[in-house]
Amino acid sequence: MEPQDLTKVVLLACGSFNPITNMHLRMFELARDYLEDTGQYIVVRGIISAVGDGYKKKGLIEACHRVDMARLATDTSDWIKVDAWESQQPDWVETAKVMRHHYKELMTAEQNNDYVDTAKKRRIEATKHAFEDPSSYHTRRDNGPQLKLLCGADVLESFGVPNLWKHEDIAEIVGRYGLVCITRNGCDAHKFIHQSEVLWKHRKNIHVVREWVTNEISATHVRRALCRGQTVRYLLPDPVVSYIREHGLYSAESEQKNADVVLAPLQRHTGPSSS
Repeated sequence: MEPQDLTKVVLLACGSFNPITNMHLRMFELARDYLEDTGQYIVVRGIISAVGDGYKKKGLIEACHRVDMARLATDTSDWIKVDAWESQQPDWVETAKVMRHHYKELMTAEQNNDYVDTAKKRRIEATKHAFEDPSSYHTRRDNGPQLKLLCGADVLESFGVPNLWKHEDIAEIVGRYGLVCITRNGCDAHKFIHQSEVLWKHRKNIHVVREWVTNEISATHVRRALCRGQTVRYLLPDPVVSYIREHGLYSAESEQKNADVVLAPLQRHTGPSSS
């Protein structure tokens, strides 16, 4: 295919990034290599979206620090950027809503491109409105840029945790947008897809990428090391390590933050208004 015939893809990673690690950044590179090796896609942008403080996860430090660290980590990247919209919302925002926001932004940017002809603008506008309707994810897509959720296998498996995700949100994420899942050792993403009716239904929209270079870096292990006064150099980008040291982040005290608070999704999806 000629470059102009390839489908443009924007990768969106949502999460705590508490703190951002080298593995988070590695996921973007793995996903880009995989998609572009298919000969069908060209990855034009990566977006890191940190969850807001309203998520109420145990040990979650302030969003302003997590966003600042992510920006430091991506400062040398020419295609991965940090978007603060989600982190600035007063309440927790479901991932499906975050994806709608970024897709609308993507379509608006595409429509405003001076090189887009009038007919294509009309198609983009129609697609943008269709994607604003949560019931319309079966609508045929315009051959424009696609937004895909980038995640690890742990996120894929979390779809099966009761009350953590709404069924319609999972269907929207995998059916309307698509998902790129980076697997870790011990995670059988294909088995989980096979066991889930909604994931199996949209399996052609899920790209499973195997990381053959063993890398078990996790933010949880990093925080534990920091709390114990151990070095985390080479697990995080150097500017992030310096930022943590400068601001005195991550301690036994910070790890107890939200310890007695129910996680926001569980509060919302088990409340009286949940379906």
